[in-house]
Amino acid sequence: MRIPVRMLSVAVVLCGLVAAVAAQDPIYEPGQGITLPKATKQVNARYTSEAMQARIQGEVVLSVVVLADGGVGEVKVVKSLDTEHGLDQSAVDAMKQWLFEPGRKDDRPVAVRVKVEMTFTMK
Repeated sequence: MRIPVRMLSVAVVLCGLVAAVAAQDPIYEPGQGITLPKATKQVNARYTSEAMQARIQGEVVLSVVVLADGGVGEVKVVKSLDTEHGLDQSAVDAMKQWLFEPGRKDDRPVAVRVKVEMTFTMK
């Protein structure tokens, strides 16, 4: 049977994607033998001028995967404060710059999903 070249390319790409996903380490939740990561570098979110003019205050809650190397992986907004004036995105952008001492399981570093709250208040 002859497979068209396009189909073969797609199959090779898909096989590579499956292998990459299978090779990823699991992401743990805190508790039951999983220690929490500890922030070693924090970057404050920027208060956008538009949000300041609109006098928006409150919290953005983020779901963050702290990788086994202490870097930040996936960041998702789980409680939005402001999508119109950029505060949610500012919180995500700042979070991606944080560094951590990673969480641990059985005394080895592992990826851990945590929640981080960033508060925007006008002084």
